[in-house]
Amino acid sequence: MGQILVGTCSWTDRALVGSGWYPPGRRDAEGRLRHYAERFGVVEVDASYYALPGERNSRLWAERTPDGFVFDVKAFSLLTGHPTRDAVMPDGLRADHRDPADLDRVWARFAAGIEPLREAGRLGSVLFQFPPWFRPGQRAEAYLRECAERTEGWPLAVEFRHPSWWGPGQTEATGALLARHGMAAVAVDMTQRLASSVPPVTPVTSPRLSVVRFHGRSTAWGTGSKEDRFRHVYGEDELAEWLPRVRRLAERTEQVHVLFNNCCGDAAVRAAETMTRLLDDASPPAPRVPRARPAPGVPPTPGPRPTPARSSSSSSSRRAAG
Repeated sequence: MGQILVGTCSWTDRALVGSGWYPPGRRDAEGRLRHYAERFGVVEVDASYYALPGERNSRLWAERTPDGFVFDVKAFSLLTGHPTRDAVMPDGLRADHRDPADLDRVWARFAAGIEPLREAGRLGSVLFQFPPWFRPGQRAEAYLRECAERTEGWPLAVEFRHPSWWGPGQTEATGALLARHGMAAVAVDMTQRLASSVPPVTPVTSPRLSVVRFHGRSTAWGTGSKEDRFRHVYGEDELAEWLPRVRRLAERTEQVHVLFNNCCGDAAVRAAETMTRLLDDASPPAPRVPRARPAPGVPPTPGPRPTPARSSSSSSSRRAAG
């Protein structure tokens, strides 16, 4: 059974910081990350989508988190075909997908920015979240191949926002395509009431990693503000639907990342805490090992002292499932 890590898609979201979830004395940059990492085993770096990550920040993140904690870094918008403003480009580079030289330099800057996480063993995955207009076809397959070549040796996860990738007649081909490039498929939870809804399929395309991202179940998906699209408070029944799916993924991969992207306030961290508890409750108890009886005349060997119980909030999200 693989390891299940539960967390959220940001630890610096403005609504979370203002929600009061971070206690007094731990509301600066270092305190927030340390507080978060004491409770969860994985977090997604969302800021790297909006601006290229910096080596200094990556180094600080690695230093401020314990062994076993990992970061899933979201690929920079330009690298996944999303609109990108020239204002966020470094060194006078242009946000132009058609300039091979500029694109090469952006890839190099992104790689350098996350290298401290790789060196420290803190890089859980690089998430390539492709836009709704990225559809199955030769051009998309060629770009996925290019991404695989540029990121050789990185742990990769891919989320498609167009439902046809996982639609009838395409699911098997999509899974085979990702498996060929060693990319982990991202499963999603979202409303299923829209034509643009991505189905909640859970294919395994990498023996190393599976990722599940919970986007909330707002029907404003694709419209309105970020808060409109992702505002949702998960109930226990909604999370419980995913318990057997997550455990099946863990039976087939070394590690499963369960990440909450629902807004707003502290909704994501509360959902992550609930999911952690539900996974703990669903874990079968450890089998009892009968102690051998001593031979006649031989005093019994004292058993091991009981280990003090640890809080599920600090240990279970980094535990080996089962």
